[in-house]
Amino acid sequence: MSVVSDRVQAVRERVAAACHRSGRSPSSVTIIAVSKTFAPTAVRQVAECDIKDFGENRVQEARAKIVQLTDLDLRWHMIGTLQVNKVATALGLFHLIHSIDGIDLAQYLSERQQRRGTAAHPVDVLLEVNVSGETTKHGFARRAVRTASESIAQLPGLRLRGLMTMAPPVARPEEARPIFTTLRDLRDELSRIPGLERCVELSMGMSQDFEVAVEEGATMIRLGTAIFGPRTA
Repeated sequence: MSVVSDRVQAVRERVAAACHRSGRSPSSVTIIAVSKTFAPTAVRQVAECDIKDFGENRVQEARAKIVQLTDLDLRWHMIGTLQVNKVATALGLFHLIHSIDGIDLAQYLSERQQRRGTAAHPVDVLLEVNVSGETTKHGFARRAVRTASESIAQLPGLRLRGLMTMAPPVARPEEARPIFTTLRDLRDELSRIPGLERCVELSMGMSQDFEVAVEEGATMIRLGTAIFGPRTA
């Protein structure tokens, strides 16, 4: 086995163990390999381990990789901040946009998607929530999530699928648990509202804390170092 396949296998085993502890099936968790700064050759190595989902932070970098990897059946996720001037490029590239952090961005995304024509499929998006309240993080405040979700769900060309958050750096993964529990509770509240029944996804958990996130209901985990190894850029 290669180093990459060893890492992927270790991640799968840790996900399975976390699912067992929380009474879930490992198939309910999508592993997103965060490939930012890594070359297309590295993506190919991970894809050979039957990983189909890859996350990128920058639209231009993602587009360059996607063009070089069209022979692979991959799903690409926009997990970084999406700038308005990159929206037109982003449309059509990504399976899911995790980082809708403002109503204005959602409205502009909706407008641009409609311009692509009535045959275009809705864009699947997640609402980014700043659960921790850190001033350095993007996303909606907890108190604004319901109103924002109801507004975004009404926008043509968009399909709100759930919520995303980033936990702050912590000394122990267990310290991130309240962040993940809060996001799960917010998701559960939204999914009971008429018109928001599809709001079921929870994108939360990274290399340092994904097992706790899975225990608290993550349906998507975003892993860079745990799969690709340390970044050099």
